[in-house]
Amino acid sequence: MMLRLPRSARQWHQLSHQHHCFSSTPTAMAAADFIRQGKKIVAIGRNYDLHVKELGNTRPAEPFMFLKPTSSYLASGGKMEIPEGVLAHHEVELGVVIGKTGRDISEAEADSYVAGYALAVDMTGRNVQDHVKKKGLPWTTAKGFDTFTPIGSFIPREQLTNPHNLTLTLKINGAFKQNGSTSAMIFQIPRLIQHISSIMTLEEGDLILTGTPEGVSQVSPGDKVECTLVDTASGKQLALLEFDAVSRAGGYKFAGL
Repeated sequence: MMLRLPRSARQWHQLSHQHHCFSSTPTAMAAADFIRQGKKIVAIGRNYDLHVKELGNTRPAEPFMFLKPTSSYLASGGKMEIPEGVLAHHEVELGVVIGKTGRDISEAEADSYVAGYALAVDMTGRNVQDHVKKKGLPWTTAKGFDTFTPIGSFIPREQLTNPHNLTLTLKINGAFKQNGSTSAMIFQIPRLIQHISSIMTLEEGDLILTGTPEGVSQVSPGDKVECTLVDTASGKQLALLEFDAVSRAGGYKFAGL
């Protein structure tokens, strides 16, 4: 049975094959098509000190993670839907696309498991998250809404000189909200891969969201969001991710439970 995707996601799929497949091998093609092939999104929280401080959290002693459903993907150019009563916050991030299956991966061999990267936004229902955190409940609702993971095109690993020297930016209606560097990660990508794979098997097409720098704020219906990923050393723009925020018609409503 063929998987039916939203129109914007089908467009992303077509673009990934036209412009972003870096090899003709089945493995490489599957990784480049991670939005359809991947089984999970592993998101890292609290991986930038200034973001930890702005939310009043504690700096983690080891990588802190949660899962998002792949049904939350939204291709660039799509409409991000905000459910009624939900205070939506943006978190721009570097995504790491896994290229082959692995378990108990060492930091030394972690890079060989990376197929490429993608610019992403981890949208969060902040008031929903705050509410469940007070009760000691999971964050799944706050993070898992459909369209709550806007995602850019696949970037082959070979196109990035250093994933820890990239600039992440996010603008709302033309105004800068986030402008940070991946050099400020508390735990770098090899450590993240080592930690995650010590707990769960990483599979081809899985996406790791590596955390967000400071500057998170509200996204409201009617807003236009634009994100970029830039090689800091050369100034070259590697990715552009854009989406519009709209109100979701029907479905979930947050009323404080």
